[in-house]
Amino acid sequence: MSCAPNASHSPVFLLLGFSKANVPHGLLFLLFLAIYLTTILGNVTLVFLISWDTRLHSPMYYLLRGLSVIDLGLSTVILPQLLVHLASDSQAVPAARCLAQFFFFYVFGVTDTLVIAVMALDRYVAICDPLHYALVMNRQRCARLLALSLAVSIMHTMLHVGLLLPLCWAGDAGGNVDLPHFFCDHRPLLRASYSDTYSNELAIFSEGGFLMLGPCALIILSYARIGVTIVRLPSASGRRRAISTCGSHLTMVGFLYGTIIWVYFQPPSQKSQNQDMVASVMYTAITPLANPFVYSLRNKDVKGAFRRLLIQGRVDS
Repeated sequence: MSCAPNASHSPVFLLLGFSKANVPHGLLFLLFLAIYLTTILGNVTLVFLISWDTRLHSPMYYLLRGLSVIDLGLSTVILPQLLVHLASDSQAVPAARCLAQFFFFYVFGVTDTLVIAVMALDRYVAICDPLHYALVMNRQRCARLLALSLAVSIMHTMLHVGLLLPLCWAGDAGGNVDLPHFFCDHRPLLRASYSDTYSNELAIFSEGGFLMLGPCALIILSYARIGVTIVRLPSASGRRRAISTCGSHLTMVGFLYGTIIWVYFQPPSQKSQNQDMVASVMYTAITPLANPFVYSLRNKDVKGAFRRLLIQGRVDS
């Protein structure tokens, strides 16, 4: 489809998400820099501990290591560009770079949700069928599930990128298109286009909805069965131990899925751009930051591995 004379398939987008913020850009820069560095430190530490300590070489921690790598990718796709824009006051992003950011953001973001669902399946097998846990959730099967999650995410993302490519955006005299967001997200790109976006919206609510409902159903069914099993456990200590292994995961399930559903699966008329921005900050910056700490601070095995690493460091020195 050809665009009007004043429009283009590949304009320059101006990311104006924080341009009208009441908070000084210098303060925002320091805030997001601290979030990004802490995210890198927390996730890299968790990946290293799980790889280094043989006591953590179990399916649950194998999946958790994969989740940390995905979170590193998700935050790195978004936050460095945001930091550059805050530091330089230059919000221009060429269309090719914008679509590249959208692609990798979607790949990492969707893979994140799928791996969270796989982790619910892992907890289900561990609690409801512990005798067969090592056989069912072995390392090879976990690797295949992680690879399948990534493959599904890539195919899902390619569909939405393909639907974005024919759209036209009308810019100003310099060919710039205002995007009231801090990165190239799906909804802001669709709102800024003057083309018919019915196919894009249909794909979000049908194919995208199915991709969300499937993992959500798996999580709900897994925890329903886990709840029944926990109630039937004879000892209170056993029930507490089972609940503690699920608490961290349930926290991140509610946090991640809640913000994604808020942003993508409400009719546009019921949301404001500011609400989109807040929710987007939550799942692009706060969720990758929180994951390693939620899973480690409440986990005796991870804390024990960290203590052993510190002790070995002192001995070696």
